[in-house]
Amino acid sequence: MLLVRRFCRDDWDWVQEWFRDPVLDQELGPLDDEWLEHVLTDPGSAELVVIRESEPVALVGCVWGPIEHTVSDIAVPRSLRRSGVGSLALRAVLTWRGHPPVSRWVAYVHPSNPAAFGFFTEQGWEHFGIDDGMHTFRLVLT
Repeated sequence: MLLVRRFCRDDWDWVQEWFRDPVLDQELGPLDDEWLEHVLTDPGSAELVVIRESEPVALVGCVWGPIEHTVSDIAVPRSLRRSGVGSLALRAVLTWRGHPPVSRWVAYVHPSNPAAFGFFTEQGWEHFGIDDGMHTFRLVLT
C-alpha cells in the first residue's frame, strides 16, 4: 500500500541525494533553495511524496488549475526505475484527497525525453501533439 503526503522540509536531504543522479538532474533539476522554498509555500501546487513501507519511492509535482491539474514532475530513485513503482505512484497521486476537484489532468513532456513519453502513453494518457515545444498528454477522470 502506498501513502501520499505533502513534501516537507525534512525531505530535502533525501531529495537532494536522489537528484545527484545525472538522469534526474538533467530531466527535472537542478534543485536549489529557490525550488525548495517554492514547493513549500506555493498555494497553487503540491509536491507530493509517495511512500511504501516507510520509504519514499516517488516524488510527484502537481500544479492546480481551475479546469485541469498538471503533473509537473515525477521522480523515482534510480534503484526503482522500470520497476512499476512510477505507475503505482502516479495512480496514488491522482486519487490523493488533497487536490481541489477537477475531471482532467495534463502532463507536458519534452521531446528529448522518450522515457517520459512512453510512460504517459503506457498509463493510458491521450497524446494531443506538441504545444509550445512540448508533447501534451491528457487524462480524463471517470
